[in-house]
Amino acid sequence: TLLNVSVSDHGRSDSLLVSWDEPEEDAKGYSLVLSSLGSSRPLQNGSAGPNTTSFWFHGLTPGTHYEIEVTATLACMETVSQTITAQTSPSPVRNLSLSSGGSSASLRAAWAHGPGQRDGYRLVLYHSDSQALVRNVSIPPSASTFLFDGLRAGSEYALKVSTLTGSSQASTSVHQWTAPSIPTQLRLSPGSSTSLVASWAGAAGASWLHLELRNLLTQMVTTTLSARRGLTSYTFQHLHPGTQYWLGLSATAGSYTVVGPNATAWTYPLSPGNVTLSSAEEQSSLQARWSIPDGHRDFYLVTLREGEDGVPTRNISVGGDNGHVTFHGLSPGKQYSVQVTVVAGPYQASAFSTAAWTEPLAPSGVSLSSQGSPHSLLASWEEAMGEGYLLALSPAEHPVKNSSLLRGVTSFTYKGLHPGTLYTFEVSTVAGPYTSSPQCISNWTYPLPPEQLTLSNGGHSTSLQASWKAASSGSTGYTGTLLETKSQKWVRNVTVGNDWTNVTLEDLVPGRQYTLEVATVAGPYRSPVQSATDWTYPLAPAGVTLTNTRRPLGLSAFWDKAAGDVDQFQLQLYSKSHAAQRNISVGPNTHNFTFLGLSPGTQYFLKVTVLSGPYRSSSHFATEWTYPLSLANVSVQPGQRPQELHVSWVESGGGRDHLVQLSVAESLSIIRNVSVPRGVTQLDLEGLVPGSRYRVEIISQAGPHRISSQTAIGYTVPLPPRSLSASPVSTAWALAVHWETPPGQRDGYLLSVLEEGSSAPPRNLEAGKDSTNVTVPQLEPGTCYLVEIWAVAGPYRSLPKNITSCTVPAAPTNLSLMNPGSSSELYTSWNKPPGRRDHYRITLYNLSTRSRVQVQTLSPDAQNITWTHLEAGSRFAVQVTAVKGSSEASSINVTQWTHPLAPANLTLGSPSASVLLASWAAAGRGAEGFVVDVYDTASGTHVGHTVLGGNARSHIFRRLSPGTLYSVSVRATAGPFRASTPNLTHCTRECDALLA
Repeated sequence: TLLNVSVSDHGRSDSLLVSWDEPEEDAKGYSLVLSSLGSSRPLQNGSAGPNTTSFWFHGLTPGTHYEIEVTATLACMETVSQTITAQTSPSPVRNLSLSSGGSSASLRAAWAHGPGQRDGYRLVLYHSDSQALVRNVSIPPSASTFLFDGLRAGSEYALKVSTLTGSSQASTSVHQWTAPSIPTQLRLSPGSSTSLVASWAGAAGASWLHLELRNLLTQMVTTTLSARRGLTSYTFQHLHPGTQYWLGLSATAGSYTVVGPNATAWTYPLSPGNVTLSSAEEQSSLQARWSIPDGHRDFYLVTLREGEDGVPTRNISVGGDNGHVTFHGLSPGKQYSVQVTVVAGPYQASAFSTAAWTEPLAPSGVSLSSQGSPHSLLASWEEAMGEGYLLALSPAEHPVKNSSLLRGVTSFTYKGLHPGTLYTFEVSTVAGPYTSSPQCISNWTYPLPPEQLTLSNGGHSTSLQASWKAASSGSTGYTGTLLETKSQKWVRNVTVGNDWTNVTLEDLVPGRQYTLEVATVAGPYRSPVQSATDWTYPLAPAGVTLTNTRRPLGLSAFWDKAAGDVDQFQLQLYSKSHAAQRNISVGPNTHNFTFLGLSPGTQYFLKVTVLSGPYRSSSHFATEWTYPLSLANVSVQPGQRPQELHVSWVESGGGRDHLVQLSVAESLSIIRNVSVPRGVTQLDLEGLVPGSRYRVEIISQAGPHRISSQTAIGYTVPLPPRSLSASPVSTAWALAVHWETPPGQRDGYLLSVLEEGSSAPPRNLEAGKDSTNVTVPQLEPGTCYLVEIWAVAGPYRSLPKNITSCTVPAAPTNLSLMNPGSSSELYTSWNKPPGRRDHYRITLYNLSTRSRVQVQTLSPDAQNITWTHLEAGSRFAVQVTAVKGSSEASSINVTQWTHPLAPANLTLGSPSASVLLASWAAAGRGAEGFVVDVYDTASGTHVGHTVLGGNARSHIFRRLSPGTLYSVSVRATAGPFRASTPNLTHCTRECDALLA
């Protein structure tokens, strides 16, 4: 009878369940014997009653082969037996762990052996996200660690370790992440006024990227973002315009977090809206207003532009919260516009206003002149700022005459007017929408003279009758002057209304000739006179004097009337300095006479002769000087040297000599008197202080009379600064300019800074008169500038001094040194810094040999270089230096290894029974070191591991098993890089005794 015995473990590694079928004949009971396979010694006995078909064996060793005999006791003490072999399931490993050790490309598995026996282990590594099989390896039962390399950075892996025994296995799983790699080349740049675009490289080495955007103005975190692997850019929206932000980047993989680079950038500012320019409350002022845009800004730059060409006249910086600014002291009647520029960090946004005008001033110096014409008036005025003028002429009895004139015209002639009429003239300045208050003035046209004037005695000895025809146009009356004809002595004036046409002149001297001059009067003007002559019936000196008249320039002669009748007086005036003399005859009733048109500053002599009939008698000589005229066009100019002044003038005539007086302008004290003779019109004053302000006055002398010229002001030219130098400021992109104070005085210094090779206008700076240095900030790095300096005194400059100097260049950034997978090449790249430079100097050092390998000079626009023919397995350092003239700026040093060369010619030998000698060759230096591993070929057991220096070429393994086949591998190492030889096998020698 067959029992059909079967065995199972039901997932338990220390137990076996034995099952059987009941025999056809009833069984009295069952006995079970368990023993090790191949051993007859029982390990456990068991029994079961009738009707039982299973039995458990407990406390067994996992993974062990057993032999089980089941015996059924039948009736009559007969037995039926069946023997079966079975194996317990293996026990899983314990304390299974999977760790990266901070590595981004490898994981190390480690475990403790479970109890019992096993045939080996199977390790299966999966990528957690894709569930793709990464590695499936079988290893000996004695192994308890295994290194998985060549893995993906920042990825999660699942490891399943199965303990194998026969066809059974027991598995344990664990999960772990490789360390993430840091993204590189983080950049943050503005996309718009409310967005920033972030980009980076090397994002595949992390499971998650965490970005934190912070508002540097408020120090508040604006946005946090977590992105899955592979994202290389992101646009931050809804940001504040014109604001500086800070972006931080970190990489996460599982429990690992690595802080990456950070960057800062500004959003573009918004331009101001509704920019207007309008009149302010104060005269000659304009107020610019604008709407404050959203966002932030550093400040506003408000530029006032003048005229239609928009020439900038003023720049004002105001705070970012301001919405208006007022410009004072502007020119009246001018057109202006304003540009408002928002400045936020390196970015700007501008808006312009429409044009606006300042209110004009009325023209000054308004005059209305008839110029002697009865039919026209000439209106004139001084130029006033504006677009043009509005003119109006309005007589009382005629309509208004309006005219408009463009700017630049300062006179206008009205023609076809009525003689002897009063007119009113108004002129206003027009500028844009504004018209100034008018300037008013009135004047008359000249009247026409009277017609048909007659003078007759009418038979009277003491009176004369005058008559005329009324004027044909307007007038206010008539005026007449009665003169003695011979002496031209005034007798009386006659004034009558415009309705008179005759007048009687009484109480005259008999026998005398009279002349009546009559003119038509209109306002302040008189027409040309009309004269008439007639006689009444007709009588006749000592105390001759000559006196000076200043205005007009001349000499007046006086004498007493002689007794008796006098026909006339004869006056003779002469000067010793002039050949010509003047002879004048006057009537008998004349007691004085004024000589005009004489030479200024000249001594004259006068003799008066009385003529009465055929007789004459002369008076004594009288003498007097005419007043000298003050010198004209006195000019004070710098001389040929800084210590000189050149004084020149124009003589107006007369005088004996001139006295030139020099004084310091501030003190008014005379420091020099120089007398020069008449005829000299210039003088050089020497030995003065350069750069000083002087006052010059010239006094003309004639006899007892003196007169001064107008005071003239002049400057000596200042001396230029000495020992000019300019040097770069090492901590900033600026130039420090120094000089020594020159002798003399000055009002200050003027400096000009011009970027070489640029068409931009130079920057001008002013310095006080006591300054000896100035720092020019905000220059471009690595740029050369021409610096010129002048000393300034009044309107004059000294000769210029100039010097050229360069700012310190900016250092390269983001330097990297990468290995492209080569043992002889390295790749260097960097970011181009701002500004200029002459070239780059790139220095490569071999840190393994402590020597400088190469120095390369590259163009100023280069950003990378590949180094070739390098020594394998060596560590190198690189530094990039920007060079401008004698100034340099260097980057930080970065290091990298070249790949090592695999050892060559590996040979194995066994000089004795327990010794194995491995030797190899290496090309040059080739590697930083060597790692030698030896394995038992039969069991795969790792029996030896040695780390050697880079100079090692052999290694001896001792205490090995004689006559055993071993496998040996040699790996060259250089930093993180490895290069291995193929494994080589060799047997150790048999024991010497056995051989014997």
